[in-house]
Amino acid sequence: MGIDDKASNQGQDLKGKAKEATGKATGNSRLEGEGKGDQASASMKNAGEKAKDAAKDAKDAFKK
Repeated sequence: MGIDDKASNQGQDLKGKAKEATGKATGNSRLEGEGKGDQASASMKNAGEKAKDAAKDAKDAFKK
C-alpha cells in the first residue's frame, strides 16, 4: 500500500469520525450518517489496498 494512499484513507477516516461526533453532538442525523459513510469508505479502500499488497507479495514469492 502506498504511503499516499494510506495517509489519504486515514484522513478520510478521521474526517468521518469528526463528522459523526459533530452530528451526534448537534442531533444532526444526516451529518452523523455522512461520517459513518466516510469511515466505511475509508475501510473499504484500505481493504482493497491490502488485497493488492497481498497479491503483489504472492506474485513476488513465486518469482524467487
